[in-house]
Amino acid sequence: MTVVPALKFRTIALVGLMGSGKSSIGRRLAAALDMPFRDSDSEVETAAGQSVSEIFADLGESAFRDGERRVIARLLDEPPHVLATGGGAFMNAETRALIQDKAISVWLKVDLDVIARRIGRKGTRPLLAGRDPGTVLRDLAAQRYPVYAQADITLETGNTPHKAAVDAVIQALQAHLEKTVT
Repeated sequence: MTVVPALKFRTIALVGLMGSGKSSIGRRLAAALDMPFRDSDSEVETAAGQSVSEIFADLGESAFRDGERRVIARLLDEPPHVLATGGGAFMNAETRALIQDKAISVWLKVDLDVIARRIGRKGTRPLLAGRDPGTVLRDLAAQRYPVYAQADITLETGNTPHKAAVDAVIQALQAHLEKTVT
């Protein structure tokens, strides 16, 4: 696929629920665009010297979100890259405004049943601790989808192979750029 060079001049921020593929698609998207990749959860863990689960357990979600906001603000000041944000990052009005100002935001929207299957394989999701993934996801979707809808691009990736999802993101980004330039 031919990539429009203009895609490399702004950070591309991926938003969406946990398990929507922000990190896995983000890594592949960065490689396809020959851009650096950043994962806000990993950057928060590095800054805090603790895992996301440990931060939630020791300090609570509020402290995690505050650290996440600061880390994303720092990352958005870096040269253009592909940024996988945490599932709740875009919910913070300040973080959302920074992303809208300094990046192109892409909501990776995936069917909740697909996400439930994906996240059921991992036991590292603090919001799921001791809870039914389907119930948690439905509750999160009800809260977050209206906010995620403020992203520049909404892309339903479904249960597609990563390459197909990356190609779809690139096509959507190119269409978005064409629309905003004309």
